[in-house]
Amino acid sequence: VLLLGVLLWAPWQALHGAPLTELSGDQDFQLFLKRNLEFTRKIRGDVAALQRVVCGTFQLCKEDELQLVRQDLDITQVPMEQCHRRTFQAETCFSQIRAGLRIYHSSLATLQALLPGHAGLVETLQLDMANLSSNIQQQMEDLGLATVTYPTEKQDPLPTFSSRFHHHVGSFFILANFQRFLETAYRALRHLASL
Repeated sequence: VLLLGVLLWAPWQALHGAPLTELSGDQDFQLFLKRNLEFTRKIRGDVAALQRVVCGTFQLCKEDELQLVRQDLDITQVPMEQCHRRTFQAETCFSQIRAGLRIYHSSLATLQALLPGHAGLVETLQLDMANLSSNIQQQMEDLGLATVTYPTEKQDPLPTFSSRFHHHVGSFFILANFQRFLETAYRALRHLASL
């Protein structure tokens, strides 16, 4: 049975907008969390598969070896502070996850051009990301949570690269950043499921 702190992180604070007693023991919410933990795990696996392709195809495998090149790249790091700060609130975390999924959905288009033989995997990944975002949006609406939209610097930002090598390294970092983003999202969902 979920206690009053169903959507909270320490220190426990009341969530604005959702009467938590109504969510206590909510089977639909638990089912949502279980399904989307599995979904997030699948997406992480697909990203890892693409990381292996980039490693095998371009011999770009270790992030620390590429840090100097990274400084020259226009790669968006999606903010996730709402999902691991001490004053965690589900509605703002869910909103950041949705905003991040939208940004990475666009950024993955650069991989389709780079890895045409794996375009199907990229498209499947993008479809899964859109579905996960839709699931979160629907759950937020079902729970009566406010949707917070975090503005992006650019609409659907697509990184530009000055050379083919920069395109390769940029794709490596897009995947590395996306994997970290997914790990944070997964931990947030898992934390909610454990309450």
